[in-house]
Amino acid sequence: MFSRYKKSGAAPEQAAKVKTPVEMPKPQQAEAPKPTSLRRPSPTQAAAPSPIDKDRKRKERLAEIKLDLHRSLLDNLNLAALDTATESDLRAEISSIAAEVLEERSIVLNREDRSTLTQELYDEVKGLGPLETLLKDDTVNDILVNGPHQIFVERDGKLSLSDVTFKDEKHLLRIIDKIVSAVGRRVDESNPYVDARLADGSRFNAMVPPIAVDGSLVSIRKFKKDKLGIDDLVRFGAFSEEMAAYLQAAVATRLNVIVSGGTGSGKTTTLNALSSFIDNSERILTIEDTAELQLQQTHVGRMESRPPNVEGKGEVSPRDCLKNALRMRPDRIIVGETRGEEVIDMLQAMNTGHDGSMTTIHANNARDGISRLENMVAMAGIEMPLKAVRSQIASAVNLIVQASRLQDGSRRMVSITEITGMEGDVISMQEIFRFQRTGLTPDNKIIGHFTGTGVRSNFSERFRLWGYDLPPSIYEPVAAE
Repeated sequence: MFSRYKKSGAAPEQAAKVKTPVEMPKPQQAEAPKPTSLRRPSPTQAAAPSPIDKDRKRKERLAEIKLDLHRSLLDNLNLAALDTATESDLRAEISSIAAEVLEERSIVLNREDRSTLTQELYDEVKGLGPLETLLKDDTVNDILVNGPHQIFVERDGKLSLSDVTFKDEKHLLRIIDKIVSAVGRRVDESNPYVDARLADGSRFNAMVPPIAVDGSLVSIRKFKKDKLGIDDLVRFGAFSEEMAAYLQAAVATRLNVIVSGGTGSGKTTTLNALSSFIDNSERILTIEDTAELQLQQTHVGRMESRPPNVEGKGEVSPRDCLKNALRMRPDRIIVGETRGEEVIDMLQAMNTGHDGSMTTIHANNARDGISRLENMVAMAGIEMPLKAVRSQIASAVNLIVQASRLQDGSRRMVSITEITGMEGDVISMQEIFRFQRTGLTPDNKIIGHFTGTGVRSNFSERFRLWGYDLPPSIYEPVAAE
């Protein structure tokens, strides 16, 4: 076994005769204590699903059979008649063709495998193939595809590798093309990335080779069918009852609110929840890249921007929508996300009689949010002195709500900050509520509590005049339990 490591020259028999000199025992020395490392042992295991081998082999066999059957379906089905066929008729036809092909090839499957195969074939023909099972799973929030053989899902803020895969890159590209062609868009080598919306409202983004090196990249942010209200978010621990009362007063008294946070921190969910405090008699116009807001008021006008077509024409930007919205007599304007030159029109709207407008931005904290607004104004090509820009922001924005996804996957409203005006060249701000972290459990769950900062709201008198007389006690600091 170890012959390649033996010394050359001496034969094995001769080597055996060589006497090994007897070593004298060395005096024992006290071993120096090993220094204890302050670092945690880092996980070295690669991300991988853990199905039983037998189950994995069964799925691989079913995948091969499904590929053959899918080709047979394309040859036998009348694709032009699929749009008018009912679900039961189509399922029966698929089951019949599958049974016929299996019998021809002498493939025997049990009832469960046959049922699974029929469902997957139906998903291939009418749905989105392997993605259908994940889209139907209500516990999945995000679906992230890294090439045909690696699909991650997010549940409760944590990513895990699923056991769902595509057959190959062609299979994945066919599903991507099916999604984007349904909304009149295209993706190929000349236009390798695309934004689209699924039939249920889920946000879809894809990038294909050669830009995506190891296979097409797909991101799907699933659309929530059941809108989370303020009571739900309080119950889940996203913020406290005192913060909810304060936000209700802020929205109802028409303060201009910006929801700030990172990607996946729950900005749109928070904006949806805050919109529930808007009076039903107000006219609301919403502007989004992908329509996700679910406002329950009676008088809501929804707009969605549009990218340019194949010839590079026909683009309708969020700024175009916002400019037009100002001519449509809105009481409030809600922009799903401000990230470009439309910021100047949003600030103008907040300053010119559209009190109570709301939007979201990407920023790590409230002060960074102000800097982001300044940068976006500069990106819009508006040449204004910095002090004038800050003065415009200070008079337009009243409140910044900071949402964050913490390291344990939980999403919380970590800060509520008021903008109180200008002090010289600096925008003055005061934090009213915050999430105070106090520790970490052994299973890496964050321990903390929501607390007031002791600073009374600058808008207390406004709240009182509008009928929201909040008790001063809600602003008092809360000690850790």
